[in-house]
Amino acid sequence: MAKLSEQTAEQLDDLQPAFEENEADEANALSTEFQPQADQVEESVPVDDEKLAGATHNARPIPRISIQAFCEDQRTADVVQTASADRRLIKAHMTVQIGGIEAAFAHFQESPTPNLIIIETVLSRNEVLEQLDQLAGVCDPGTKVIIIGQMNDVLLYRELLARGVSEYLINPIEPIQLMESISNLYNDPDADPVGHIIAFIGAKGGSGSSVVCHNVSWAISENLKSDVVISDFDLPFGTAGLDFDVDPIQGIADALSAPDRLDEVLLDRLLKECTEHLSLFAAPASLDRNIELSSQGCETVLDVIRQNVPYVTADLPHIWADWSRDILLMADEIVITATPDLANLRNAKNIIDFLKERRSNDKPPYLVLNKVGMPKFPEIPVKEFSEALQIEPSAIIEFDSQTFGICSNNGNMIEEMAPNANAATQFRDLAFLITHRVQQKVEQESMLTPLLKKIPFLNSGA
Repeated sequence: MAKLSEQTAEQLDDLQPAFEENEADEANALSTEFQPQADQVEESVPVDDEKLAGATHNARPIPRISIQAFCEDQRTADVVQTASADRRLIKAHMTVQIGGIEAAFAHFQESPTPNLIIIETVLSRNEVLEQLDQLAGVCDPGTKVIIIGQMNDVLLYRELLARGVSEYLINPIEPIQLMESISNLYNDPDADPVGHIIAFIGAKGGSGSSVVCHNVSWAISENLKSDVVISDFDLPFGTAGLDFDVDPIQGIADALSAPDRLDEVLLDRLLKECTEHLSLFAAPASLDRNIELSSQGCETVLDVIRQNVPYVTADLPHIWADWSRDILLMADEIVITATPDLANLRNAKNIIDFLKERRSNDKPPYLVLNKVGMPKFPEIPVKEFSEALQIEPSAIIEFDSQTFGICSNNGNMIEEMAPNANAATQFRDLAFLITHRVQQKVEQESMLTPLLKKIPFLNSGA
């Protein structure tokens, strides 16, 4: 880690222990991929990236099912256990035992079978098929089976499928590979995809996380032409309604007060449509109602929303509670907004460390540095800030009080009022980055191009 300035280093020694190394090479590579060239302009044409940035995006959330795994060695058992702790399997109930097919046969002679059985085996092809035939005699109808074996044998694979085995994996396996296999069994490939949840949180109050959330959400809806719902979870002080110049009578508080009643019809009635592709689940911004939020209620509401739109952005207030923590853990992408000072650095480091421990199979969060270059403010340089966190900023928003102030007062987004502003470009690039889309770029035409096209000999190729 590069050294901070002497004064900053002394302050960090007082407030925070030495920073641990945090591998974020993938995030670093992505953060520079979408920087526009000086002689090019972006054309807002979304293109699906066939190889999304990481395999984790292929595994969708798995429903409430029971899973029992029977492993031959501890390494495979550890992989299965790691997968069971992932956010995508949070609803599933999984148990892991050592013993392979024989242990599974003995166990299910006396117990009902779960929704899914995972079995590791080191037996030969004939032995595997013989013991699977015995196991089939004690399995309930409808039980799915995944076999983890040692042999890369096409004939064995065909025999397993013929006997009703759902999937065959070859050791050594990784948690992501196992999660994808389970997800494929319980998610209909022909069904509408489950929407992505993008959580925005500030490292410190006043960092501008809500402004980033609203502008990026607007950029997704306008540039990708995809439906987006902004969910404002700051019930007493939320600013989503102000930022979009709307004052909805109903909103997210009504859904969170009775989450089990929320369905597609009620959702449509509670949402406030801002543009063709952007809707708002606004907070009441009132102190009259006292609604106790719960993790289960928030999860239920977000699950209903994500079944209806491709993208849900969760605007989280700067509080640390069970429900806000669990929204971060269930989110597909996380954006942390920070201003370049010491308190933001400390808090961002704590959040990143927490996420690294609890979301070990996910990429690091995206970092947005906001209000950079504020006059007369002794900020930490961007390079030192990012080196301390071991994460390169995905967006750097320069301090621009006039543009942001005018847009805030008029209820407009930055790209609406000032499309050529630095912040508009940063929000647009971040929108493509976190949705794993690629921006097409076209060469900027000269002002004389239309006239030159009318000259015959220039266009004849002569």
